[in-house]
Amino acid sequence: MKNIKHDIQPPRWSLRLLRFFLKKDFLEEIEGDMEEVFAENLAEYSVKKSRRLYNREVLKLLRPALVRGLGGNHQLNYIGMLQHNLLITLRGFKRHKATFLINLIGLSTGLAAALLIFLWVNDERSVDTFNEKNDRLYWVMANFSINDDVRTWDYTTGRLAEALLADFPEVEESVRVGNDFFRPRGTVAYQENYFEVNGLFASPNFFEMMTYEMVLGNPQEVIQDKSSVVISELLATSIFGSPQNSIGKTIDWKDRLVNKAFVVTGVFKAPPKNASKHFNIVLSYDNLIEVDRWADEWNGGYAQTYVVLKEGTDIDDFNRKIANYMNLKSDSDRFTLFVQKYADNYLYGEYTSGIQTGGRIENVRLFTVIAIFILLIACINFMNLSTAQASKKMKEVGVKKAIGANRRDLVFQFLGESILLSLLALLVAIGLVVLLLPQFNEITSKQLEFTLSDFILPLLAIVLGTGILAGSYPAFYLSSFKPVAVLKGKLTNLRGEEWIRKGLVIVQFSLSVIFIIGVIVINQQIEFTQKKSLGYDREAILSFSERGSTYEDPQPFFNELSKIPGVLSTANMNGDFLSGDDSNSGFSWMEGTKDDDNHLFKSPKVGYNFIETLGIEILEGRSFSREFNDGIESIILNEAAVEYMELKNPIGTKIGWSEDVTMEVIGVVKNFQYGSLHNKIEPLILQFRKTGKKYFVKLRPGSETETISEVEKVFETLHPGQIFKGSLLADDYTELYDAESKVADLSNYMAGIAIIISCLGLFGLAAFTAERRTKEIGIRKILGASPLVIMRILTGSFTKTVFVSMLFAFPIGYFIVDNWLQNFAYSIELKWWFFALAGTSALLISWLTVGFQTIKSARINPVDCLKNE
Repeated sequence: MKNIKHDIQPPRWSLRLLRFFLKKDFLEEIEGDMEEVFAENLAEYSVKKSRRLYNREVLKLLRPALVRGLGGNHQLNYIGMLQHNLLITLRGFKRHKATFLINLIGLSTGLAAALLIFLWVNDERSVDTFNEKNDRLYWVMANFSINDDVRTWDYTTGRLAEALLADFPEVEESVRVGNDFFRPRGTVAYQENYFEVNGLFASPNFFEMMTYEMVLGNPQEVIQDKSSVVISELLATSIFGSPQNSIGKTIDWKDRLVNKAFVVTGVFKAPPKNASKHFNIVLSYDNLIEVDRWADEWNGGYAQTYVVLKEGTDIDDFNRKIANYMNLKSDSDRFTLFVQKYADNYLYGEYTSGIQTGGRIENVRLFTVIAIFILLIACINFMNLSTAQASKKMKEVGVKKAIGANRRDLVFQFLGESILLSLLALLVAIGLVVLLLPQFNEITSKQLEFTLSDFILPLLAIVLGTGILAGSYPAFYLSSFKPVAVLKGKLTNLRGEEWIRKGLVIVQFSLSVIFIIGVIVINQQIEFTQKKSLGYDREAILSFSERGSTYEDPQPFFNELSKIPGVLSTANMNGDFLSGDDSNSGFSWMEGTKDDDNHLFKSPKVGYNFIETLGIEILEGRSFSREFNDGIESIILNEAAVEYMELKNPIGTKIGWSEDVTMEVIGVVKNFQYGSLHNKIEPLILQFRKTGKKYFVKLRPGSETETISEVEKVFETLHPGQIFKGSLLADDYTELYDAESKVADLSNYMAGIAIIISCLGLFGLAAFTAERRTKEIGIRKILGASPLVIMRILTGSFTKTVFVSMLFAFPIGYFIVDNWLQNFAYSIELKWWFFALAGTSALLISWLTVGFQTIKSARINPVDCLKNE
């Protein structure tokens, strides 16, 4: 019976309560006394009564003098400990200057780079979100099925807006705006002064539905009349001196779409910088109908339609309702309507076969990943060096624990040191962002502003998280060692420490290699787009537009230009050659067969000498010519059209277009790139139009500047009241890839930052490794090892680490760049040397980084090495 009672323990919850609340100074002694009393009670009383007595005594001991945190003035001790730890931390920064500076520079640079990218990403995501009804504002899109394909258009018939409002209760408001091809531009005149304008045709309720703030005028009335216009604040100031002076004034406007006088009835604030549509004048859509009746017909595609849907509308259900609406109203069965959020169209504007497949969102995602990668590299760098530096503090930990420091105090010290360094890096990063933001805006062509309050919480979370992670190793691992083992030197080889550092370096250099691969591929693709043969000549060709109100024969103007010595040839066309958006359907050539089904072709309308001026190669037949008096019935095909139409002898083939027009193929040209390389070369029909207002002038190489000046003089003489805006076709072509060029520039900068941060970390680790192996180096040199052998030993581990990094980086990098190249219809092939160059670059960078430190260590006197130990 006595043996059984001897094994009985005090109540567990009381014992835990005692250990939790009691001061450590008294705990051991009181706990021993309590155990003796419990044993005596067991000998005299029952187990139940003994435990009850034990519980009562424990409760008696929970008084202020004995309970920790309640007795004495401990607040002063905590403040003193904080001051002490801060002093120790600052002394540590001063003593280990190299490590401190590497950590500070690396982390602050990474934070600054990531913050700049996030500013850009945030701006891209904010485009068109300024509308007050943004959550319910939608853009009506149309899928058009033709040629076994589906084309997605952001324009619709001009009658759709009112019809949707009348027929669907889900629609609260609707508005129609002239599409991008039908936008009134040109110059307006006031008191013999001319001003350039960029306008919109819009419904009378445009300013009620869309959030463009009115400065003067009633939004419900400003464009009710066809003779009324609303102008921007800036334009009003330019023309009339102030917005107030503009109301009631008359301006004259002569353009291909507008040719009359207008009265200014209102002034609006210019669209915000995060708007996708920028304009400075708005007039009634009825003016477009007045010029072209098809602007208000069900078979016309002149408008963009926006709707505000009622609260709670199920978008999928609404899309099902409107899907076939156009087919019921028109004589076509090829349309499928759907709505997309207005603000989403900027980022998600690309469709393939009627399915949304991307757009600018791809660049947003790419740079979000880049920012995370850079931040991760910087954090790994910081964690790695902090971990390496912490292993030197084992003796410090042992001494502190031997003289009474508890584990909690050590954890507080190490975490505080790491977090303090992270906060210093944040302050430096904010300074860098403020300093570099103007240059960053120039690179990205944006007007970004940095407001600390918008990012302070995420930044603090990142900094605190980094500080805690970096300080967790010394805080929780080193502080757990017993002081006797540490002071006796039994923990010189810490378990897993080296593997942790190697793993972090592998991750870091894998990301760096991925960056290098990305930079190589992006720059190769941009170079490819600039050097690829497009099938036409874009060098030394001046392009500009004439925006007069009448369509006149341009030959008198061309005759004057031909007198300029630097002009080699002239030509004209309708529309924009580089946009590649001029298409027509209704072509047929197999009458009486089921395949003769209203085919769609790219069909630019060009004038005489267009093919010769742009250097397009003729394969068969001839070009448009005055000698043959060519007109609308003459057409020229490209190779892709001949192949698509399966014509063996294309010259002389009759092509039907609508019910009344039959055209004859007079020539075949070699395939050329109509539009950008984002689009594949498609079947194309060149149609003849004598009076196109887009002009091309072939310049004599070397005389561009003088010749352009002479062309401008002739233009202003023959087209009074118009502002000449000429540009070289090569420059216009380069602008097609503006987004990709910005991606390339940003990638170059960010890759450089990532590599620099990685190298800083590698340099710090090399210095740490060399210092730690000082004794080994001394012994090896005494035994006859040459400096070259020492260098090979010290660099060997880093070389292996970089090779392992390549194994991870190559497949990931391939996947990323291959997906990016999918955005181009014509792209480079991914070659083995891209990856070999990236890997070799990373290897050379690592060798150069650690080279200085290894050479320094290899040349050290062995006597000094052993003496220092």
